Amino acid sequence: MSELHGLRISRMARAVRLACGLGALALIGQAVAQDTPAADPMARVEITGSAIKRIESETALPVQVITREEIDKVGVTTASEIVARLSSNVGGLTDGASISDGKDQRGFNSANLRGIGTSSTLVLLNGRRMANFASPGDDSGVDLNNIPAAAIQRVEVLLDGASALYGTDAIGGVINFITRKDFQGVELNAYGLKTDEGGAGKRTASISAGHGDVAKDGYNIFAVADFQRTDALSTSQRKFIGDLHIAERLPHLLSGYTSPANIRLTGAQRDYLNDQGFTLNGKPLTNRTINTAIPACNPPANLYLPAGTGGVDACTYDYMGDTELYPKSEKANLLTRGVLQINPENQLYAEIALSRSKTWYAASSARVTGYIDYRKIPALAKYDLLSEEASADDDVPGEVQLNMRLFEAGRRTSELTSESQRIVVGWTGSHNGWDYDVGINHSVNTIKDRDTHGYLLYDKLLQGIADGLINPFGPSSQAGIDLLNSIQVNDEVRHARGTMDSVDFKISHPVGKLAGGDAALAVGGEVRREKTTFNPSALLMSDNINNDFAPEGGDATAYSRNIQAVYGELLLPFTKQWEAQVSARYDHYQVVGGAASPKVGLSYMPTKTMLFRASAGRGFRAPSMTELYRPTQFGATATLPDPVYCATVDNNYADCADNWDTRHYSNANLKPERSRQFSVGMVLQPSKQVALSLDYWNIKRTDLISEIGDDIILGNLSKYGDLVHRDEDGNIDYIELRKENRGAQQATGIDLTIDYKGVQTWAGRFGGHLSGTYVIASKIQNDVGDVYVSNLGRFVTDGVVQRWRHTISFDWDKGPFAATLSNTFSSGYVDQNSAINVDDGSVVAPNRVKPYSLWDLSGSWQANKALKVRVGVQNLFDTAPPFSNQAYYFISGYDPTYTDPRGRRFFANVNYAFK
Repeated sequence: MSELHGLRISRMARAVRLACGLGALALIGQAVAQDTPAADPMARVEITGSAIKRIESETALPVQVITREEIDKVGVTTASEIVARLSSNVGGLTDGASISDGKDQRGFNSANLRGIGTSSTLVLLNGRRMANFASPGDDSGVDLNNIPAAAIQRVEVLLDGASALYGTDAIGGVINFITRKDFQGVELNAYGLKTDEGGAGKRTASISAGHGDVAKDGYNIFAVADFQRTDALSTSQRKFIGDLHIAERLPHLLSGYTSPANIRLTGAQRDYLNDQGFTLNGKPLTNRTINTAIPACNPPANLYLPAGTGGVDACTYDYMGDTELYPKSEKANLLTRGVLQINPENQLYAEIALSRSKTWYAASSARVTGYIDYRKIPALAKYDLLSEEASADDDVPGEVQLNMRLFEAGRRTSELTSESQRIVVGWTGSHNGWDYDVGINHSVNTIKDRDTHGYLLYDKLLQGIADGLINPFGPSSQAGIDLLNSIQVNDEVRHARGTMDSVDFKISHPVGKLAGGDAALAVGGEVRREKTTFNPSALLMSDNINNDFAPEGGDATAYSRNIQAVYGELLLPFTKQWEAQVSARYDHYQVVGGAASPKVGLSYMPTKTMLFRASAGRGFRAPSMTELYRPTQFGATATLPDPVYCATVDNNYADCADNWDTRHYSNANLKPERSRQFSVGMVLQPSKQVALSLDYWNIKRTDLISEIGDDIILGNLSKYGDLVHRDEDGNIDYIELRKENRGAQQATGIDLTIDYKGVQTWAGRFGGHLSGTYVIASKIQNDVGDVYVSNLGRFVTDGVVQRWRHTISFDWDKGPFAATLSNTFSSGYVDQNSAINVDDGSVVAPNRVKPYSLWDLSGSWQANKALKVRVGVQNLFDTAPPFSNQAYYFISGYDPTYTDPRGRRFFANVNYAFK
């Protein structure tokens, strides 16, 4: 991953002297110009972030450019994998993190620049927006699964936020995926990946075909089709899961739903059995949850863990032995583009992008809360649980609750389909010094979430348990298995659709001459309409799917809004050394209102080998339609103590900690977030082989749209006690998590890049690149006047921002052979360290998560002009994810947001191109 190599000093000098249309600096900024060969050394190009074409050169703001060659070297094949390697990307949504039995935005792969939120990172395809991921949730953004990865020519990452050209909602920055635009010939590509331990294998194939030379024939049309398939990865296929010793270190994070079933007694039933001399494992009962199979418990999945969720009298289920770490997926993408040269000055173009990503999620086996007459349990049948003493607490006399695991029903499996269609039609050209571009954009994202196996009709399941057809304590009869098979659910339970329609234009022209060259002005605008619909199925809303019950407030919804924006950009080359870029944008969102966002950039080049740059601006992010209108969502916290209750039981967490109910509220009265950001940096080229850039960035958001973390609320009841709703006995009824404009967020850091082009030696040519981000501060203020809470190097609520992240590559080539050794690194941090075992009241042992470092190696052979072969090893040293005690994600034992459970893997790629 590299910024454009070198300062291009000679180009810079010529660029400043040009009189006509030398381009404006992207108000949103460029860091290092891209190294694209051109027949005309003075050819003007459009760079991400600017509406003014200019000769490629260093500019006032940093842009990181990732080329197709660099993507191929490390063997990644999806947009999500590309973004995951960016040192500036922190906490984006991934397939690994979305492995769960929950439903909120599962399947969404997103970018998160600076770790300030997916909703504040703008993802573009060829400089234009796409429809956001349609499922309602806390994050809004483009699903990276919808990016046609095989068609990518390069990726430009604008590391300065609040773009005048694309939208000031890009507070964290902009990622622009740029595809081929003028391809001729045919290119075939095949890729295969195999993991060392099995599982998570990948196969991809793509074909690119194009015809017509725009310059000679007056037209070009091409298409790229890409197909990918990735296999699932189960916990049983990875030895590092056993090496984490989750059952010993995190027993309280495991499950109390077991096979044979745990029996949940009432307090009166337990006391009665103790009075009758009933014992388990030779001891009287201490808990209400028991299992007559202890201490055997049917291992290896069901364990006797006195410190586990089941407690000393029952069994604990290790779901980390019965789930997936990486999902099976299939991706298909098609991009086609046509260009028609009307005359030497004008072109018509059309672009169609179609994608479909299907992901199969498999969580642990079905769990069910059932009920049975105690007389059907041999160990209890001889006792009189119908007696007045034993049935004092019964809702139904003689009935006991069962917390059971249904292996015979299979894993709970869902199929998530994300489909995207995008059509762009436009007109671009130049005339008498005017550059112009007008486009119409229609973009759609559709999400289909289907329960396919392991989800059962709840009423018939309960009846089967009560009738004895389904055995909670061992294998069921054939009649029971037939019943389970007959009540399997196969239903599209959620359907969401989002559309975005827009018309945009931009026009630029020189407006005068300054000492350094022509001043240039660009103006543009956009009209956009966004619409989302969400439809749960009738079966889901009937509340009759075991493990996928109807969400309260989860009715069908439909929202839409109109957005208008205008912007202007001015390039001012005051002298050959000093250049300024001034821009402003005004956005107006229906209902929410509008705001103007100015931006100023300044660059100074005292010598041909040195450039200093700075920028400052303001941003504006309107609340998403989900944040404004989403129906109330019901959930639960992690296991947390209630300080009020704890004060009455001598702070015994066994009594006063629980998974408290939560209610998530949207807010139709939300105001937009505002931001201010600035950056200061320099670019140096001490020799022809070495280029270095160093940029300090500082971002502050105010009127932050957020919910206060439930752990923060319970940790500061004097401030947030009104958000904790209690019943008449003073116990927590639910915790209110409401979207509000609260406090602020600050993030500051330094980006460092070093490029070494290398020198030719007898052994070949050597080079290298470093791209790293050092975060100085990352913190949130939950309310105006509150102390900031830092998640820098510390897991808070739902994640962590690592202090230092980098990618390093070392390159070698000689003749037809080349090799690359690369490293990605994330620094360690203080773990969550807050999970509570409610059985004995203990808190998880403090832990510091170790740094995570992966090495990759690849080599290539250019057999002839048409054929190129590449082989490589990812995770060369088979490094496993470091242990983490985090309790936020479904996966236990490690943090799935930035680690990769696949282990060492080998890949091979064959590319054949001919014209």
